[in-house]
This record gives sequence, structure tokens and C-alpha cells, in this order.
Amino acid sequence: MTILRILSYRRPPLIFAVSGVLALAFFVAQPAVARAADVASETAFVLNTFAFLVWGALVMWMAAGFTMLEAGSVRTKNASMICMKNIGLYSIAGLAYFFVGYNLMYVDIVGGVIGSFNLLYGPSASEVALLAEDGNAAAVLEENSYSVMSDWFFQMVFVATAASIVSGALAERVKMWSFFIFTLLLTGFIYPVVGAWTWGEGWLYEMGFQDFAGSTIVHSTGGWAALAGILVVGPRLGKFGRDGKARPTPPSNTIAVTLGVFILWLGWFGFNGGSQLALASAVDAVAMSIVIVNTNLAAAAGVITAILVSRWILGRIDLFAALNGAIAGLVSITAGPDIVDHYWAIIIGAVGGLIVVAGLKMLETVKLDDVVGAVPAHLFAGIWGTLAASIAAGAQFHVQLIGVLAVGAFVFPVSWLLWMAFRATLGARVSYNIERLGQDIGELGMEAYPEFVLMPEPHDED
Repeated sequence: MTILRILSYRRPPLIFAVSGVLALAFFVAQPAVARAADVASETAFVLNTFAFLVWGALVMWMAAGFTMLEAGSVRTKNASMICMKNIGLYSIAGLAYFFVGYNLMYVDIVGGVIGSFNLLYGPSASEVALLAEDGNAAAVLEENSYSVMSDWFFQMVFVATAASIVSGALAERVKMWSFFIFTLLLTGFIYPVVGAWTWGEGWLYEMGFQDFAGSTIVHSTGGWAALAGILVVGPRLGKFGRDGKARPTPPSNTIAVTLGVFILWLGWFGFNGGSQLALASAVDAVAMSIVIVNTNLAAAAGVITAILVSRWILGRIDLFAALNGAIAGLVSITAGPDIVDHYWAIIIGAVGGLIVVAGLKMLETVKLDDVVGAVPAHLFAGIWGTLAASIAAGAQFHVQLIGVLAVGAFVFPVSWLLWMAFRATLGARVSYNIERLGQDIGELGMEAYPEFVLMPEPHDED
């Protein structure tokens, strides 16, 4: 009696089990095994592409976080304008980076300084052929380990983040169209040049400059551009009294600000975690996990430190400072979140929290009006985080310092000249009457909270 007959007589269900095992063995023994490397590379391609798209979508969601943060930070008479600027800047950034920005940053870098001025970007020829069924996956896999446009998408959402930093700093008084044109130049030229020096493997990259996810490349770039705008546009009406003291300007909606920070915190997991740039091996998965944990630890340390020092520095326990502490912690760890010893993330984030609170106080002392604290949170903390990468992340301090100074020496004067040009032509600032009335009514002809009665502040006259 054969084995199968015995099994069929005693335990019929076992026939299916044995048959399944034999079928699996047959499949494994087939020539497909010889193509295992191809299957593995295609799987890696799919995983890497999927990671770029998902993490990119999470970073894109940070635009909502910036919108909530800014809309809650300004007075209600300017909330609609904040929404307009944020949806506009994201759209401008996407188009500018598609038409010219990505090519300037990554394609055919000349002299380690700037890339190609070719217009438009798109999938590779082999990918187009694959979609048209004129090619095969092998040709695509030979070129890249990810889809070309998935990489473009992931890079694009980063440039939008840099532009969002400027929006918050200049809220309540910058002209909409001047801001939009500046955003076009920032995302289409200034940011791509900085990126070409670094992630595009330009001259700073060749020196050994390290910036894992953009403490300097993204956040300091946005911070320098914002600082230039603050200096040219000037403070809001009534922010500083005749005695030179800063008047308190608390957020109009702390719930919206807090929600915005939580959204940014969530998005930062994609910002830093996705910057591993791969998810096709155990090494990538472990490294990405370490990056995300460090990101979370640094943000938490920034919050607690900001709460602890706010009474000492600001004279009160300040929610706004605590929320900026989270952002500063996130920015600080962004240059080197891949450190294995997690306690360093706590230290780096905590120092970032201290820096942002001290920075908020310093800006008021020198009479610079930054509505959301963007300069301390993104520029000051970004500089600290870039230098801190030399402490635990293996970077060289002198190279990191050169990178910080080089980016500042390029972005700040170019941005300052642009803002000065706007002031002399289109105007960088809204009129006195529009600022008193609010940009919602003055420029958009609508109100974010129509049930409220607008009462101009009496100290606007000062």
C-alpha cells in the first residue's frame, strides 16, 4: 500500500497537506530560483519606492501642521491669510521644484556648485518603456533601486518645509504677492543651490559635511531667509512700545497651535525616518527605527527643557515656549538622528529647547518680531544640531562649521537683497490701514471668524 493510499484511508485531510508541501518543493526547485536575485532586487525596488511615497506624504502633511501653528499664533484678523499663504507656498514649491529646482539640485552638478538649468523632470526612459510594455523590469532595476519620481516627490516636500518657515516669521504684515514671489525664488533657486552643495554631492559633500535630514539644508536655509525678511519688513504695528519694550502677543488659538505642533511632530517621523532613503534590508529597517526613536526623544527633551527654563528666562511657564521646544528638539536632532546611543538624542534635543527659549527672549531684546519663533526654532536650533552632529554622529566639527557659515553667507544676503528689491518695487509690507484692519479683510475680503467683531488694538497707534 502506498503512502498516499495509507494517508487517504486514515486521514484524508493530510493528502492536501502533503500535496501542498510537494507543490512548494517543486516550485522552489524550479529555475525561478536562478532568478532569485532579480526577484529580490525588484522587491527592494518596490519597498524603497513605497517608503519614499509614504514618508513623503507624511512630510507633506507637515504643511497642515505649519498652517495650524501659524493660524493659531496670529490674531484672528489674519488667520485666513495664513491659510492662503500656506496653500499657495506648497503649490509654488511643487511647481518650482518640478520645472527647475530638482535639476539645479541633483542633475549634472557643475564645479560642485550648481546643477543643470534644464526645464522639467520626469521618469527615466526605461520606466516609460516599462509602462508602455516596450521594456522590462530588469532595465529599470539596473538604473535605480527606486522609482525616479518617488525620489522627486520625497525631495519636493522638503523644499516646501523651508518655505513654510518664512511664512510664520513674517505673518501679519508681509504682502501676499511679494511673499509668493520670494517663495518661488527660494524654492526654485536658493534652496536647490544649497542642496547641490550638499545632498547633490557638491563641494560641501566632498569636504565631508553631514546633514542627515536637513538641520542646515532645510531649516537653517528657511531660518536665514526668514531673518532677512524680518529685518527688511520690520515688526508688526504695536509690537514694541515707545519705551522699546515688547508687548505680549499671545496666540489667538492655543489649541490650533498645539495641534499644529503635534502634526509637525508626526510628520517629522517621515522627515527623518524617510531620510534613511531605503527600506529594502534589515539594516535599513533597524537604522530607520533608531532614527525615529531618536527623533521622538529629542522632541520630548526639547519640550521638558523649554518648560523648565521658561520661568527663568521669560518670567513665566510658557506654553508657546514649550511648543517651540518640541520643534527645536526636532530640528536639532535632524542633522544626526542616526546615532546609536539614544541618550545623545535627549541631550541634543534638550539643548535645542534651551536655545529656542533663550532665542525668543533675545529677539525681543533686539526688537526683531518673529511671530511664531521660527528663527530660534529653525535657524538657531538648526545651527546647533548641525554642529552637534560632530559630537556623536561622526561628523567633523570644522567641516560642519564651514557648512553652517557657507549656507548663511549665501542664503542671508541673497534673501536680504530680494526683500529689499520687493520693498523698493512691489512693496514688502502691507499698508498701515490694512495691517490695522487685518489682512483677511484688507487683502482677501473675508474673515476667518465672521461672528467676531473686529476691534483694532489701541496700541497700534504707537
